[in-house]
Amino acid sequence: MSEILVLYYSRHGNVAAMAHKIAHGVEEVSGFRARLRTVPAVSTVCEAVEDTIPAAGPPYATHDDLVECAGLVLGSPTRFGNMAAALKYFLDGTSSLWLSGALIGKPAAVFTSTGSLHGGQESTLLSMMLPLLHHGMLLLGLPYSEADLMNTSSGGTPYGASHTAGLNDGRPLTDEEKRLCRALGRRVAETAARLAARA
Repeated sequence: MSEILVLYYSRHGNVAAMAHKIAHGVEEVSGFRARLRTVPAVSTVCEAVEDTIPAAGPPYATHDDLVECAGLVLGSPTRFGNMAAALKYFLDGTSSLWLSGALIGKPAAVFTSTGSLHGGQESTLLSMMLPLLHHGMLLLGLPYSEADLMNTSSGGTPYGASHTAGLNDGRPLTDEEKRLCRALGRRVAETAARLAARA
């Protein structure tokens, strides 16, 4: 079985809910399964140490997860139109993978959740794409053949899956958002399968 890494940071659970829908999409593709991983919060105390295993949810990501995956789907809540510090901190530590070229040619996609419809979804998705481009990954978005892109009144962009959580982060994923998450997971897995067949 080939694995697609679904790597995310989630503060209030919305990005985590998206990650699970994306994982379902990955696993709709024959021969693929999702590997769910998260990253610890960044502490305000310098060099504070988190437990190596989170209290709940998937394990923390390691560089090996990136090396071993056939593709990557990266998710973060929006922080002033940018990815969350916790995810950026993890990515900032991947220079050894950049030097070795370990991620070159692997398909990748991004997803996010915001408090409001115009809360920086697209700029956050673009901010997550930048390190992936530097790693030589092949970026995938959502094509407009996904009808939900034209019909959604909540999240959903051609840059990647998105969700509008509301000001108190309590709005659940809409049906359109769920379908777009699954479509994104499927697309990365299908692309990874096609690339493997050509190798």
